Formats: sequence, C-alpha cells, structure tokens
Amino acid sequence: MTIRVLLVDDEPLVRGGLRAILEAEDDLTVVAEAGDGAEALTQARRTPPDVVLMDVRMPHVDGIAATRLFTEMDAPPRVVVVTTFENDDYVYDALVAGAQGFLLKREAPDHVVHAVRTVHRSDSLLFPAATRALVAGRAQPRKVSADPTARLTEREQEVLRLVAAGMSNAEIAGHLFLGVETVKSHVRSILAKLGVRDRVQAVIVSYESGFVSPR
Repeated sequence: MTIRVLLVDDEPLVRGGLRAILEAEDDLTVVAEAGDGAEALTQARRTPPDVVLMDVRMPHVDGIAATRLFTEMDAPPRVVVVTTFENDDYVYDALVAGAQGFLLKREAPDHVVHAVRTVHRSDSLLFPAATRALVAGRAQPRKVSADPTARLTEREQEVLRLVAAGMSNAEIAGHLFLGVETVKSHVRSILAKLGVRDRVQAVIVSYESGFVSPR
C-alpha cells in the first residue's frame, strides 16, 4: 500500500528536501505540494492525501487554520505539523486544532519517514520531552466542576499516563503485561469518555486538567 503525502510549506527548498526523503521509500509518494493552507486545501480536494506534512507559519492561510479545515473534510487526512522549534506556540495551537503530532525540521530523514508511517496507521506522533515543554508553556489547568479524567477507570488512567509519556500501544502492552488489542480497547474507551478525536487530544486534556503535570 502506498501512502500519499501532501507537502505544505512556503519554502520551496524545504518541500524539495522532504520530497527527496519521502520518495526514496517504496511505500511513500508525494501527490502534491502547496505554499500555504489555502493552496493545500485546493490540492487535497483535487488529489486526496493520506498524510499532510504542514508548516505552521505561512502567509494567507496558516497551518493552524488549514488543520482545522482539514479536520472538517469527509475523509480528513492525518496532519503532522512541521516546525523549527520545540517550543513554537503555533505548534500547540495546531495540536489543539486537530494535528496528530509534530515533527522538527531538523529531524533526520528516517524520523521523517517514521512520522508519516506512524500517523498513517492512526497512531499519534508524540515526543514526550518536547510535548511536555510545549504544553507547559501554553496549557493552563482548567477550572472545571468535574475533572474529565475522573470518568476513567483506574486501568484507563494508567494507560492515559503512559500515552502522555509517549508510549505506543505495543509499548504500553509490554509495560502493563496486557495484549495490544486490550490496550487499543482501553484507548478507544479513553477517547470516548474524554470526548476527543485522538491520542494527541487526550494528552492535551490530561495536561490541561492537571491529571498529568507537564513539568
């Protein structure tokens, strides 16, 4: 199966570098490029991608606005935010908007390939240290009458802490001596109870509610 990728960045050299990395792999193909969010949406409607590598700081329609619009599509692609800095405020906003993870532009080529494959199989792309730093600077504990994580069972709370630590389903299964399918079931239940779309959103809620400390 070939994974179709849309590259969105206002720097042609960045897009060219990413294209060279991805098209060196047999299972990845770049179906289109765009210089801003508006052009990206046009390209996505014309040739639907599976994964979007999205810059955030762009003219006209930036990556945050574009990510929100992508999530509203009938078959939304998976979005990975590509940024220069781990503490970029725009990245946090993009994750809240619906991006499945973020990737630093300085990452090695194999990390870029790993990122595309990871989000394509519906996993999130979380780098624990960078994610904690990102959320620590932006997220504030919510003053709510009921903590949304209180609806989780003890096991689900345990799984959520490990998700927030950046563990994959397989890693969580090994850590807790559970089957991978059991972990997947717990994750689905966590997402439903928290009312979120994916693992990244669940991690943000866990930080914002104070369930997990970002520091």
